[in-house]
This record gives sequence, C-alpha cells and structure tokens, in this order.
Amino acid sequence: MTIDKKANGSELTLTLGGRLDTMTAPQLEAEIKNSLDGVTDLTFDFAALDYISSAGLRVLLSAQKAMMRQGSMVLHHVSDDIMEIFEVTGFTDILNIE
Repeated sequence: MTIDKKANGSELTLTLGGRLDTMTAPQLEAEIKNSLDGVTDLTFDFAALDYISSAGLRVLLSAQKAMMRQGSMVLHHVSDDIMEIFEVTGFTDILNIE
C-alpha cells in the first residue's frame, strides 16, 4: 500500500493506493496516529485503493472516532467494490463518503 500525505494547515489528505489489509493496516494506523495533532479536517482519497479488509475497516473506525472529537473526516473516490464492502458492513452509516 502507498500513502501520500498532504497537509495544509489544519487539513490533512491521505491518498491511499493498493491494498489496505492485515499487512498494511498497521502502517496506516501509525501514519494517522502521528499526523492528527491539530488536524480538524481529515480526508481520505481512495481513488487508487484496490481493496480493504476488516483490519482496514478497524483503522478507519478508529480514525473516525478520533476525528469526531476534533473535527470531521470524509472519504472521496471510493470504488464500487469498496463501497459494497462499506454497505455490507454498515460502514456507510458510520463514515462520511462523498
């Protein structure tokens, strides 16, 4: 998985590519943990993300909980395959997907 990070003041965009799974979720979790200080707007760009597993869902849920305390989180460019996973798991009710 690749993570491209762009910070602009209190806004942070993380562009993910490849597979967010058991092997790569800890990498994203560490990146989020080290980057959220002072962030009020967190955006994930999933245009190049091919797959997400339950480990990836857990990282997103954790990020959502953190951002509920300090701002907002949104997901952009979610593919149909990943959207289906979000729908089946009920994450469409939890996450802000545009």
